[in-house]
Amino acid sequence: MRPIVLEQGEFYHVFNRGVEKRDIFSDADDLSRFLESIQAFNLPNPIGSLFEHRFQKETQLGSLTPKLVDVVCYCLNPNHFHLLLKQTSEKGIQKFMQRLGTGYTNYFNEKYSRSGGLFQGTYKSVHVESNEQLLHTSVYVNLNNQLGSLTPKLSASSWTEYMDSELGHMGSICEKEVILGQFESPDAYKKFANEALEMIVERKKQEKEMQWLLGSLTPKFERNAVQ
Repeated sequence: MRPIVLEQGEFYHVFNRGVEKRDIFSDADDLSRFLESIQAFNLPNPIGSLFEHRFQKETQLGSLTPKLVDVVCYCLNPNHFHLLLKQTSEKGIQKFMQRLGTGYTNYFNEKYSRSGGLFQGTYKSVHVESNEQLLHTSVYVNLNNQLGSLTPKLSASSWTEYMDSELGHMGSICEKEVILGQFESPDAYKKFANEALEMIVERKKQEKEMQWLLGSLTPKFERNAVQ
């Protein structure tokens, strides 16, 4: 359930999917565009079109401050995305998500000759209430494309950023220190993440089994009631 007020300085797991569960990323260019938009629209003042800013020097775009949000990690899957964000300015997440959603929808509709909304309503957000939840949410987001029965052929995740210590500032979207700073090394976080992923997968499996059980029992109860 989305919090009524998103507090400055707090962390939130933000996610959304395509309307009617449709794909919102159809090729690698779509993924690149969304990631570029994450950086370009993360500014206090509207920037206009992304095209207008594409020819600015990368150092200028990367150094503009303050930002609306800190992006801690992300995962883009064919029909949905996950972001772990820290709100760094008043209504930062609201402004950032509105600009990101509108900008990407306009790009997608023009590219694929469609019209109307692309996302399933307003984004959803979950307040991260503890450091333990923060760490586990980072795993859930970073490795979200590994949670399904099949790894999607088209996806992008900040897991590469977390594992590549050689990645320079200009190649990085995420503010990783809030997570990696709690571990001795990226490898230590990797070990934690893999162990946490196993627990997440098992929990999701149990939830699905419970849903199946409840679904299989309901018709029996209904038949008994009719008789």
